[in-house]
Amino acid sequence: MPAKKRLLFVNQELAPYMPSSPMASLAKETVLAIHGKSAEVRTFMPNFGAINERRNQLHEVIRLSGANIPINDNDHPLILKVASLPPARIQVYFIDNDDFFQKEDSDIDAIGSNRADNDERAIFYARGTAETVRKLKWEPNIIQSSGWMTALTPLYMRKLAKECPEFTDTRLVYAPDASTIQAPLDPEILRKLAEDGVIEADDPRFAGREADTDLLHRLAIEHSDALVCLAPINPELIELARERQIPVITAEELGEGKERIEKLKEFYLSL
Repeated sequence: MPAKKRLLFVNQELAPYMPSSPMASLAKETVLAIHGKSAEVRTFMPNFGAINERRNQLHEVIRLSGANIPINDNDHPLILKVASLPPARIQVYFIDNDDFFQKEDSDIDAIGSNRADNDERAIFYARGTAETVRKLKWEPNIIQSSGWMTALTPLYMRKLAKECPEFTDTRLVYAPDASTIQAPLDPEILRKLAEDGVIEADDPRFAGREADTDLLHRLAIEHSDALVCLAPINPELIELARERQIPVITAEELGEGKERIEKLKEFYLSL
């Protein structure tokens, strides 16, 4: 019997932990549908302040916690918590940090899409994910990052693969959806990424572009092996993926309901 494929879903939102949204619901449907005889699934998400830790039985994993992640000369401690997604008991890892993910009075939604530090929140989530994946000793065949909050994960996983040969063959999939950042993104984001060594300073593919949600999508697509469009997106981004000659499946091709889940499953298992 062939070995199961290992799929890691790096989510922005996941039901039932977050308030109901189309993205959170689709993430749950997808991981439950794929986990089984042909694939083993695990998933990540930020530990947003809207999550009820007691009701959802989150607990800290000491051996995976404690790293300090420096961003722009400030150290931010990484706390890793875990829970099991019913009914399949899929492992869900929660990237936690009080500075970035706990609820603030100014938040306009559950993920704080209006915050001024969304660039550093996305950097912390991506770096925390890469650090945790390295420590888990569970090498996925496919890593899908879904939503703008996860867009930098492919960049940091590329860097990890250079340092850890066991991740060299991991396929990176990016899945933008319709959610957008609701505040200006710090234009210093490219400098911060260059200082982390995940992009080149003054890379012509990104330099001079407006710091917005599309920039995050572009960064992700340039470092991914496939594109899954969970909602209609800027056609220029789809064209970018096709120019790179990576597999693409659009929202129109996916359709709705059970058909969408089956097509997603086929797409992942074909990579």
